[in-house]
Amino acid sequence: MRDEYNINELNPRKNPYADRLKKQITINLDASTIDYFKSMAEHKGIPYQTLINLYLKDCADNYRQL
Repeated sequence: MRDEYNINELNPRKNPYADRLKKQITINLDASTIDYFKSMAEHKGIPYQTLINLYLKDCADNYRQL
């Protein structure tokens, strides 16, 4: 084993998932809204936060207006 390693040479590739990282935020939602997404998520078999993220991402990707 070497006494010293050059970290830059060990894995020169960039993280391919770096552009897909999520950012944690705090958001206030009505209880009825959370209940709606929780019941829909349970029916679909995915976590409700993932479902909310998918919905918001679809709105942003398609430039949906209020």
